[in-house]
Amino acid sequence: MSNIKKPYIIVFGNEKGGTGKSTAAMHVMIYLLRLDFKVGCIDVDARQGTVSRYIENRIRYNQTNKERLPIPVHIALQKSDSDDVKKNEQDEKERFAQALSDLSDCDFIVIDTPGNDTYFSRIAHSYADTVITPLNDSFIDLDMLVRLNSNDPNNLRPSVYSEMIWEQKKNRLMRDKQPIDWIVMRNRLTNLYAKNKEEMHKILTALSKRVGYRLVTGFSERVIFRELFVQGLTLLDLQEVGIPLSMSHIAARQEIRAILNMLQLPHLQQKLETIG
Repeated sequence: MSNIKKPYIIVFGNEKGGTGKSTAAMHVMIYLLRLDFKVGCIDVDARQGTVSRYIENRIRYNQTNKERLPIPVHIALQKSDSDDVKKNEQDEKERFAQALSDLSDCDFIVIDTPGNDTYFSRIAHSYADTVITPLNDSFIDLDMLVRLNSNDPNNLRPSVYSEMIWEQKKNRLMRDKQPIDWIVMRNRLTNLYAKNKEEMHKILTALSKRVGYRLVTGFSERVIFRELFVQGLTLLDLQEVGIPLSMSHIAARQEIRAILNMLQLPHLQQKLETIG
């Protein structure tokens, strides 16, 4: 098995909904589980709870169909709701620390965060080894990274989210003397050429050094992702549950492997080479 000394923490973060965070998080978790890593999951977006519902659907699928599909060890955290802000923050800090402790024997912990700024989200980002920010190919989503000025394209200001990432990078260095690898993942790409798509690639590539992230290609736009959610399945489960693979399914599975390679997670490349 893996000799990772402590859980490697992967945080999916973006202060905008609808970018495919939970879908990407679930596929990364199942991929790692199928490589025999022990994987924990913390949902600090428990009010929306997309990844929690995904896992609940998967548990139900196993029970209904007598399957043994791999499932991560899952913890859902609800926001504290007293009138005392400081007390809420202390309570959330303690419960998050307890969740990390409960998952301390895992190789990887994957954390799903909400599409808005919360104290839980900031804590989670500050403990990340890798932050993955899925981004739809649109200038609306780009505004989440930087504030664009139509009159002067070179006049860019970091967004509130980018500033938060920088703040948590500093917190991580001060607390643990460890960096955060920030990855922006272009998600829900179409296969058709479009000027907008080319322009987005150009801007995101230019911004990567300036803002401080690595740019990777994510998932193409596919209806299958929405269909699988209801059953708690991923593209990695289709053959096991007897669903014939289409060319689209095969292409999507290749995308998953490509994404994992680009993340450069510890011991993953060695594992992939071992299994061929």
